[in-house]
Amino acid sequence: MPTIISEWIYCPVCGNKTRTMIREDTELKNFPLYCPKCKKETIINVQDM
Repeated sequence: MPTIISEWIYCPVCGNKTRTMIREDTELKNFPLYCPKCKKETIINVQDM
């Protein structure tokens, strides 16, 4: 059984961890990522983690 790798998404503004985790097979398009530290929301796209 293969192990599924998941990682935290880091804020593109301040570089800190957000509260969102993604798996290696996840694809996001126009995802509103909120950072609780800098209190900003950024639209991100994720492909091929």
